[in-house]
Amino acid sequence: MNSTKPKEILHSKRGNMEYLEHCRILVKDGRVLFLKADQKRDDNAYWNIPIANTKVVLLGTGTSITQAAVRMLTEASVMVGFCGTGGTPLLAGTEIEWLSPQSEYRPTEYVQGWLQFWFDDHKRLTIAKFLQAKRLEYLKHVWSRDSRLLDFGIDIEELPVTRSIASFEKAVNRADDVGEVLAAEGRLTKDLYKHAANATGHEGFVRDPEHTDLANRFLSHGNYLSYGEAATCLWVLGIPHGFAVMHGKTRRGALVFDVADLVKDAVILPRAFIASSEGLLEREFREECITAFTTYGTLDRMFDVVKEAVTLGASLP
Repeated sequence: MNSTKPKEILHSKRGNMEYLEHCRILVKDGRVLFLKADQKRDDNAYWNIPIANTKVVLLGTGTSITQAAVRMLTEASVMVGFCGTGGTPLLAGTEIEWLSPQSEYRPTEYVQGWLQFWFDDHKRLTIAKFLQAKRLEYLKHVWSRDSRLLDFGIDIEELPVTRSIASFEKAVNRADDVGEVLAAEGRLTKDLYKHAANATGHEGFVRDPEHTDLANRFLSHGNYLSYGEAATCLWVLGIPHGFAVMHGKTRRGALVFDVADLVKDAVILPRAFIASSEGLLEREFREECITAFTTYGTLDRMFDVVKEAVTLGASLP
């Protein structure tokens, strides 16, 4: 088969994240298509995947994919992940297994800059604090202007939130190691869960990925969408997922989690509770998250912050 590399769209500008289940992904007439499992193979049964404008494809339960389709997806630099129902891992798994497009010519400048600080504990702590500051900056940006959140009383100016943020900033500033920063991050996220839960009628909510209530399911689902964007960002910049600054001691490929945390609390967390209170379907919640990713430029944000972290880390004495 002869193929030509499709015209590139910057990953930060791509609009599509695809989640597919119970279907077969294949190549037909030079395009990547999927065929639903319960449909006959006629021309009306195939659906196109616009690979040039797609950043992540999640393959859920009951999916299969041909070698030719994988080749075309990788030529378009699309990140492919196998996952469980709704975009979250199978119960026997620990995380999505990402298949990054193979290339011998990934850029090296960013990983070289990243490694200039990564082996130094003090410098890595500085970058961890920098990432948390950027995370908080983005949270304030989104929560102060998102009308959907404000309609539910999820507001950055609410007293419990301002107190939690002030406490978080103090804890991060005085932290002497990454473990203390990680602990402060956990406390802030717990407080944000509580605020969003109370505002949407989920009093007494407990975060547990194993629970099957809508709020927990939507949180897991939305988080894995952000992990897909983070994995895409790191792959494009050529930085391996193992060089984490926060989660590295407990999670494989943890830099994906570090980068996803830049946007998760701002975009995914409140929408999971709102969608749960409204009884949305997973598909509806997923579409809302992807729309918010585009509205608030989450992938652009990830690229900007990671590049800035590389520059900062390389300049540290």
